[in-house]
Amino acid sequence: MPLDKTLLDALQAVTTATLTTVLLKKGIRRCWMRGPMPRFAAGQRVVGPAFTLRFVPAREDLATPESWSSPTSTRAAIEAMPEGCIAVVDAMGVPEAGIFGDILCARMKKRGVAALITDGVVRDGEGVEGTGLPVWCSGVAAPASVAGLTFVGWGEPIGCGGVAVYPDDIVVADGDGAVLIPAALAEEVALAAVEQERLELWIMREVDKGLPLPGLYPPNAETKARYEAETGKA
Repeated sequence: MPLDKTLLDALQAVTTATLTTVLLKKGIRRCWMRGPMPRFAAGQRVVGPAFTLRFVPAREDLATPESWSSPTSTRAAIEAMPEGCIAVVDAMGVPEAGIFGDILCARMKKRGVAALITDGVVRDGEGVEGTGLPVWCSGVAAPASVAGLTFVGWGEPIGCGGVAVYPDDIVVADGDGAVLIPAALAEEVALAAVEQERLELWIMREVDKGLPLPGLYPPNAETKARYEAETGKA
């Protein structure tokens, strides 16, 4: 499901660090994915609904080169990805099986996929870089996915880097990694995050003036009142 442009613009304007703080205040602690870090063409923040894919440990009768032509394959999954989605892949953190290479990433880029995020690794690193598809992953490895994993499907709840990801949850990724926002909380989290960044920008200006941190960050009642008066938030 494509994101509302207002929501998309709001989330593109805030950092993942801010989002983790806002989500923490709402009781969501497991939102930052361990493993995925910016690796290829990942110089800008990306936002989009999650399109989930899942691997399980390799089983010799299933994890074969022939499986790449199966109706249940990464190739078939890519053809089901809608424009603007972020492919989020549960690869179990396996470091020796490259789940996607340059050709698959090129096809994803052609289909308008916003990014690939995985707790696993990719292969054909130089070629993947050349596709221009933004990729957050835990590294690179030469062996193909079947060396250590079996692909089992897409469009279902997964775990990626210790975080539960449901289809159409919102993912935001930047230089600090990838954060998951539950779809039902997306609007209120976006609004709170935008306000949090405004407040922190004001606090940074106060720090530049030489003010001490106690009572300023986090702001006490007096500081909040001064912030509201100076910014017209009252």
